[in-house]
Amino acid sequence: MIGKLKGLIDSYAEDFVILDVGGVGYQVHCSARTLQALPSPGEAATLSIETYVREDQIKLFGFRSDVEREWFRLLQTVQGVGAKVALAVLGTLPPADLANAIALRDKAAVARTPGVGPKVAERIVTVLKDKAPAFADVDPGVIRLSGAIEDSRAPQPIADAISALINLGYGQPQAAAAIAAASRAAGDKAETAQLIRLGLKELAK
Repeated sequence: MIGKLKGLIDSYAEDFVILDVGGVGYQVHCSARTLQALPSPGEAATLSIETYVREDQIKLFGFRSDVEREWFRLLQTVQGVGAKVALAVLGTLPPADLANAIALRDKAAVARTPGVGPKVAERIVTVLKDKAPAFADVDPGVIRLSGAIEDSRAPQPIADAISALINLGYGQPQAAAAIAAASRAAGDKAETAQLIRLGLKELAK
């Protein structure tokens, strides 16, 4: 099993790169984002590798980091998500942004991936929501709040305040983070209007 390849870029194709390792050219399939980040032909590159062995073929997938490779594996634990869709997701969202989007239940961000509709995006978020916080770099309190809203467990003033900010044009993750900060400042008994006012101040910082 190949876990990593280090060599010289030989050439590029639409969805793969040929990596020359000691005179042997390996065809490595990569996301569009990874391909764009790799150096010019003749220059050195290192890729984390996921090896697929099938009855009729052996296929290599390459990633800029072990974390990206781990997300490639995690995405494919979701029903209906194969290697092609997983690569497309990682081509649209880098690992940190993907982790944040899933942790915050931001289905719209995942659905921006070409070929991924709302149903698949929702399935990705639902299946991986408990794994994403380990990779996310957002406030755990915001993650908990986003989960509470998704599951209809959030206090009504908080849910209404977030909804109001979304209606004003802010994204769900932005709104949740602002209201989470507002709620910490105002306390548990804050009313919707107060939360909205404080939330807008947070967004204006």
